[in-house]
Amino acid sequence: MKDVPEERAVRLANYIVGTGATVRAAAAAFGYSKSLVHKDVTERLAAISPGLWRQVRAVLEKNRDERHLRGGAATRAKYESLREHPGR
Repeated sequence: MKDVPEERAVRLANYIVGTGATVRAAAAAFGYSKSLVHKDVTERLAAISPGLWRQVRAVLEKNRDERHLRGGAATRAKYESLREHPGR
């Protein structure tokens, strides 16, 4: 059964705004592809609900601005784990 794209876009947007989730996290939570989620919340949502679209855009911009910090933390954790458990 296919979703109605407009309803799906609003559902995804509410999840992103409510949780501060990334596009990747929202896609995983709902079982959709990242490209579908991105298209829904950036293109479709602007025509459906401009207010909600602005809220989602703010969350996505915050996530984009913090992306390098999350990547650095993941790399740091990886190498600390390797130091604690050599041979893994």
